[in-house]
Amino acid sequence: MAKLVRDYMHPGVITCHPDASLGQVAVMLIQHHVHSLVVVDRDGRPIGILTDFDLLAGEWLSADEESLKVMRSLTAGDLMSSPVQTIDANQPVSEAARRMHEEVIRRLIVIDKGKMIGAISVSDIIASLGERTPAKRELVGDVMSDAILVCREKTPLPLAARAMTQTRWRSVVVVNSAGSPLGVVSGLDFLPYCNDNGGCNGMTVSDIMHPALTIPIDASLREAADKLIENHYHRLIVIDRNQPDSFPLGVISSFDIVAEMAQPGSVWQS
Repeated sequence: MAKLVRDYMHPGVITCHPDASLGQVAVMLIQHHVHSLVVVDRDGRPIGILTDFDLLAGEWLSADEESLKVMRSLTAGDLMSSPVQTIDANQPVSEAARRMHEEVIRRLIVIDKGKMIGAISVSDIIASLGERTPAKRELVGDVMSDAILVCREKTPLPLAARAMTQTRWRSVVVVNSAGSPLGVVSGLDFLPYCNDNGGCNGMTVSDIMHPALTIPIDASLREAADKLIENHYHRLIVIDRNQPDSFPLGVISSFDIVAEMAQPGSVWQS
């Protein structure tokens, strides 16, 4: 029997009103350890979605004091994406994987009888991988992203944020002068410094990066999924098993694995 969206979604949705400030949104994202909030109207109906990436772009794309002031006056309603992408709770989970892949989105709001009951994300689908048989393409090297965004450990935070925004990468890999991976900076790492006090002044990526988790290019997708789930990470740095301190070979993310699951030949599409 096909597994349904309701079987893998996480119940409940974190919401905010459109007049919430960016600072308030940042606090909610950090407190609840989530990547997005659903913006609702006074009747609780979803009108948009606001992600950590949206907040990152809005907070850091300011070239001078005047534009900075404008950015900090924006609200959740100003930056949210609309309409909200939804999926019925009784749809097959493979349909959620297909839509995430084709529409390049990371989550869908789950609807049951016209009401929001939860959300299903890339991470939720990855967490269920252990219940499935391995995909036909089994190795990290088969599905990883060869192109990665990198910077040196002394890169100022605003420059790293601008590079992530312009390239639409959700993370940047921090390397030393020899090219060895030192850590990773994602949108969530920036959020504690999105405030009205210019808290990032003088800070570099090495001040906020989180440890880089690595995986060999010849490791299995199951190993990659297990490591992502165990550590609550969204991406792993792919390395050469024989030269672990050399420049990274690529990155594999939870989204890359979902893309494989959405392929016509995948067991998820059977």
